[in-house]
Amino acid sequence: MALSGRLSRATLGSVPAECRKRTAGPDLGGGILHLGLGAFHRAHQAVYTEDAVAAAGGDWGIVGVAPRSRDVPDRLAGQDRLFSVTARGRDGAATRVVGVLTGALHAPSDPAAVVGLLADPAIRVVTLTVTEKGHRLDPATGRLRTDDPALRRELAAARAAARAADRPPATVPGLLVRGLVERALADAAPVTVLSCDNLPRNGERLAGLVDQALALVPEPAAGRARAWIERNAAFPSCMVDRIVPAPDDATRAGAARTLGVEDRAAVAAEPFSQWVIEDAFAAGRPAWELAGATLTADVGPWETLKLRVLNGAHSTLAYLGALAGLATTAEAMALPGMPELLGRLWDEDVAPTLTPPPGIDGAAYRRQVLERFANPAITHHTLQVAMDGSQKLPQRLVGTVVDRLRAGAAPRWAALAVAAWIRFAAGRADGGGELPLSDPLAGRIRAALAGAAPGHAGTADALLGLREVFGDEPAADAGFRALVAGWLADLDAHGVAGTVAGLRGAG
Repeated sequence: MALSGRLSRATLGSVPAECRKRTAGPDLGGGILHLGLGAFHRAHQAVYTEDAVAAAGGDWGIVGVAPRSRDVPDRLAGQDRLFSVTARGRDGAATRVVGVLTGALHAPSDPAAVVGLLADPAIRVVTLTVTEKGHRLDPATGRLRTDDPALRRELAAARAAARAADRPPATVPGLLVRGLVERALADAAPVTVLSCDNLPRNGERLAGLVDQALALVPEPAAGRARAWIERNAAFPSCMVDRIVPAPDDATRAGAARTLGVEDRAAVAAEPFSQWVIEDAFAAGRPAWELAGATLTADVGPWETLKLRVLNGAHSTLAYLGALAGLATTAEAMALPGMPELLGRLWDEDVAPTLTPPPGIDGAAYRRQVLERFANPAITHHTLQVAMDGSQKLPQRLVGTVVDRLRAGAAPRWAALAVAAWIRFAAGRADGGGELPLSDPLAGRIRAALAGAAPGHAGTADALLGLREVFGDEPAADAGFRALVAGWLADLDAHGVAGTVAGLRGAG
């Protein structure tokens, strides 16, 4: 197929009309700054925001910031920040071009520009999708790692007046707090900071992160910033949900076939999308409810449902699938016995810890999750979901374990998920292939494995002793340690396929 150039405003007219009928125009103002310009943001908040502006207007264009890699800003720069999102389901695919980005910055290349935008009164909402590890939080306590040398240097350089800093910030907390300090010192307009990451009470955690970081900022700037934030800033929570695999050459090739032009920033996602937002904003917001978002006074039940049911099962599926040598979560879902395992995990371990949001049928929600996991049109790699396990497990699985132990119950199926993570961290799949340990705590994990006593019980004790991941209670419970050790023995003896197959037809 001959392509008619690269996606841009100049070539947009050649794109099929059904793919560009909702694309925002080039004159959209920039009222939102987003930290974390990855595939998820482009397939989720960007789409909701463009639809909200189409429905109700407003200068709510998004200036996107990539905190680490410059790959995405570079890809977007050559196509007027346009990109496509393809929703892929069992019944086909639908592609749209999104034009809501009004800027795309690379923070390490120009941190001063990012700090300046955070302080700019034209920016009224700051959103974040920087993953669990990007917050520099201790996953077990939820508190900022104030012993981080880089972060301490960045915040110590914050000035008592808004001017260029000696040490440009490179961490996300450093960028955010330095921007808020400058905004406060200028007594600029109010702002809302909205975390869109998979963390429970993410707004509360982000507010706590800012407060803890201000302890590292010199006075009088810190005191003035705290007083200003108290009067002028809001930190609502939200829950986001959409499965968005990492884009690859196949993603871009599929977009080109549909659009007739090359799109180097194309993303693909499942058709399902959900956004539940605490309606507590300091300076206005887009009409996201007109784009399908749910605005509520309490996000908590939605957060817990999604983190424990969907994310907990997704991690379980990823670790078991990777151990079985399977590339995608859909392939892992097809293992005999896997649906039964997830059903038991949900029914026996997770469900007793949940109070579903009003109007939500927990059983119907779980059935929908199974269908989403099994979607063959979405190539979600097990290794992508499995990375950063030390940061994800506390929210996705450990909370379930702790709640069941406190209730006097034995979380048998959550123990299998933990055992799968431990075996994954050891680095060998069932067939002997090497598994990568991409994790901020990789050094601690490897040291714990190396120092473990012989046998499955020793391995279980060593890894459950990582307080940063599990806190205190799972390691202190002999019954839970025995459950994990037993599953490690089963996985070693029978592999994932043999262990899971025994559940087929049960539960």
